[in-house]
Amino acid sequence: MVFIFGVNFHEQKLVQKALESFYALGPQTSSRILAKYCIHPRAKIGTLPPKTLTALTAELSTMTIEGDARKIVQDNIKRLRDMGTYRGRRHAMGLPVRGQRTRNQTETTKKLNKVERRG
Repeated sequence: MVFIFGVNFHEQKLVQKALESFYALGPQTSSRILAKYCIHPRAKIGTLPPKTLTALTAELSTMTIEGDARKIVQDNIKRLRDMGTYRGRRHAMGLPVRGQRTRNQTETTKKLNKVERRG
């Protein structure tokens, strides 16, 4: 098991997939990090030297990921709701925000857009 930024990863896991498992890190950001540290895209975590793992952890600590990124998203939604914008009201009601149809297939949005109506 390899320890990166507070998370244990199996040694056979790809480095790119391990980086993408963090909230707010997608494929593009993870590939940029790999290019910065000259890591092959198909490299596994177990093959990395400890110095590179330390550098990856240091790089991740400077970025806004996990809890901080979630807090920023929640604050943005709260700001929209407080201003009374259309998007904020749709978030509050648990309806699609980006123009999707509501006649059919709104179950996913009702699950994902759950925000407290009071507060």
